[in-house]
This record gives sequence, structure tokens and C-alpha cells, in this order.
Amino acid sequence: MAFTPAFRRLVVLSSLAAFACFALFRGQSVFAAASPKSNLLFILLDDLGWGDLGANGGAGVPTPRIDQLAREGMRFTQFYVASPICSPSRCGLLTGQFPARWRITSFLQTRAGNAECGQADFLDPQAPSFVRAFQQAGYATAHIGKWHLGGGRDVVDAPKFAAYGYDVGLGTYESPEPAAQLGSKSLPWGKEREPQQVARHDRTRWMVDETLAFAKRSAAKPWLVNLWLDDVHTPYRPKDGKDDRDLPARYREVLMETDRQVGRLLDGLRALGAESNTLVLLAGDNGPEPSLNRTRTGGLRGMKWSLYEGGLRTPFVARWPGIIPAGKVNSTTVVSAVDFFPTLCTLAGVPAPAGVQFDGEDLSAVFKGGPQPRMKPLFWEYGRKPAPEGKSAIRAFPYPAEPDAKSPNVAVREGDWKLLVNADGTGAELYHLATDRNEAKNLAGIEAATTARLKAAALAWRKALP
Repeated sequence: MAFTPAFRRLVVLSSLAAFACFALFRGQSVFAAASPKSNLLFILLDDLGWGDLGANGGAGVPTPRIDQLAREGMRFTQFYVASPICSPSRCGLLTGQFPARWRITSFLQTRAGNAECGQADFLDPQAPSFVRAFQQAGYATAHIGKWHLGGGRDVVDAPKFAAYGYDVGLGTYESPEPAAQLGSKSLPWGKEREPQQVARHDRTRWMVDETLAFAKRSAAKPWLVNLWLDDVHTPYRPKDGKDDRDLPARYREVLMETDRQVGRLLDGLRALGAESNTLVLLAGDNGPEPSLNRTRTGGLRGMKWSLYEGGLRTPFVARWPGIIPAGKVNSTTVVSAVDFFPTLCTLAGVPAPAGVQFDGEDLSAVFKGGPQPRMKPLFWEYGRKPAPEGKSAIRAFPYPAEPDAKSPNVAVREGDWKLLVNADGTGAELYHLATDRNEAKNLAGIEAATTARLKAAALAWRKALP
């Protein structure tokens, strides 16, 4: 028997009506789409060494709340930043691209200092920004804490936070919009303090309060907060005010206080009812300074300002109840900060901007507990000028003074192989990280073919940069 189109439409509508009545009876909305979008909280700790966390073996300093975060989520032991110094590291994280693409290769500072190392004065607002992508997808967005991608000192024309996709920007001195409580004109490491400025030891507490306040105000829609702390960067000013102790003792107190404040933030999310619906990421922006005899790097060679592992490999923890497996340690996948943009977009169901050539990869399957080998090599560069004779640093590019920490200025990792070489082709070093993570045995003279191949790739990459 043939049915007319009108009859078929009547059957469909009747079926939808019956389903709607059933759903309403069960207390559900028939037209509810996918589950509500989850929130995103990215906690970035300044100069956090791979070995600073108890979960990674620890430097003798208890970090129980961050360790708890690791147990409740996934800990990655082979996470790499985009640079061993703050500004380019943050550029790579935000853009999903190697920072030299945007002419940021050292810490952003005065115009004269930036010109000395041939870099821009601020991140180009035309650069990709994962925050902007989330904002365009309906998220409320905030930056709270250290920015260091332009602004401060004599750079008065840096774009405002809104140019990168933020609804709210509460920066430190090194930003286009410093929050008064963090000091409008005062360097965070100086002893002088403006009348309205919170004390150095109290900055993390203030930033946590502002993060929770923003989350509460934004509860009606999904929200994203980049909480970029300026601890555990020196100088170490303990909460108890005892500045007369030696540096390791002061570092210990500052790291413990940072851990307490992270715990208070996580407790606050729970109190707001946002714990189960928030993806929390915690990472360091580059290696530590000082390394305290490699205790803060977990034995890894190098530190901040170095392309050895201690300067590039930092802690990374991700927690998302019901999505990221709890209690899992991923010790095999090589994850980079430049992977965050495409990965987070996929995880959150946020469209990535069309036409962007990411240097990172979408590793969302790894975050969900599945296997996913890295397909692309990783490249780094740091240090475009040699230090003057007899000096350990110049204004444009600081270099580590600790023994065996100063590296060649270009590096590549492919699989378990890592090669370092100077931009002029000299000083090649090759390490097999699966068997020599501390980079103690240079195999460049033994593995000639691998050395030649990776050296050519690294130098070609370096030559292609602006």
C-alpha cells in the first residue's frame, strides 16, 4: 500500500510527539543537545622543574595537592615546552606554533633589549589563539597572572588582552593591562611595593581568589581561565617573612605555599559544583632556575635557558573526571605545548580556526587514555647571540652558568633520538633518550647516519624561521 507524503509527515510528527512526552515524563528535554560544554582551567607555574613535584620523584619538597591532582587524572612524564624561557614558551602554548614564527625567541623586555635579539615587542594579535577560538565558541574567557607576551617597561603600545580573545585580563607588570593589586609599575621580584599591591608571597592567593570569582560569575556559560602564576620564579619570599634563610629553604616554603593555593583552588571548584565539569591542566612554563644541583630537574641535564632536557621537560598533569582516566601515568607519549591548541579544540568540541598551520598535533586520543604515536618531530631554538667573552649572559639571551647546562642553540627530537647543534653546524650532540634521559653519552660520533639526518633537518628548520 502506498502512503502519501502528507501521511508520512503525520507519522513522523506523531512519533516525535510521543517521544517528547516520554522524555518529559522522565524529566528530560527532548531537544537537549550534547551535554553542556565543559570548563577549561590552565594552571601554568613559572620555572617549575620536572623534579619539583613529589609525583615525579620530588626534590624533597612535599606537594600533596598537586600530587592528588595527578592521581585523580593523568600524569605525563615526557611533556615539553616550546622554549626554555618564558615569553616564547607562552607564545607556543597559546598559538600552537613554534614561537620563532612570531619573532619571539627570548624574554620580552625593553624595546632596546628586544631589538638586540631581533625579536618583536609583543605577540602579533593576528597570531592564532586557542583562547580566541574558545571565546568564539561561546566561552567566557579570562587571563589571570603572568602574561609576558608584550607590555610593561617602555612597551606601551602592546595590544590589550581582548585582542587575543580574553573577556577579562588581570596581568602582572609584564602585560598590557596589569592588575593594580599585582602592581601597576612595580616589578614582581622587587622589594618596593605600591600601596594597593599585595605582598609578593600573597600573589598566588590573590590570583586563586580572582579565578574562583570569575568561575562563579560565569557559571551560566562555559568558561576558560588561563591562570599563569609567577611562582615558583625567584626571588623566593616565604609567607612567614623569613628572608634570612638560605635559598633552598626559601624555595621550599614558596613551593609548599604554591601547592597549598592550588589545593585551595581545586577545593573552590568543588564548592562551586564545577569539579566534574572542568578540564584542569597544570604544567611548568620552562625548566627551573636555579636547578639546585639538578634536584629540581629530577637529574635531567640543563635548566632554564638550556635546550637540554632540564630546560624543556616540565611537569604536566591533566584531570577531567569521566573523560581522562584517573591514576594513569603516560611515560611513552611525547607531548608538546604546541599540541594544546588542536588537542583542546577536539576535546572540547570547539572548532579550530580554518587555515591555521599548527606545528603541534591533535593528541586528544592520548588524553582519553588511548595509544597515539607522535607523527611530527619537535624543534627548538634558543640563543641567537653568543655570550661575551668572560660573561655568562647578555641582556638579550641569558645563559645558564651551572656546569654542563649551556647547550647548543638548535635541537630536534624524533622518536627516542634528540640532536642538538649550533646554528652554524658545529657542536652536534646526539642522545638516545629512552636509554639516556640525562643526556650523558653523546652518540654523534657513533651514530653517524642518524646524526647527519637530524642535523640537516634541524638546520633546515632553523634557516626557515623569520
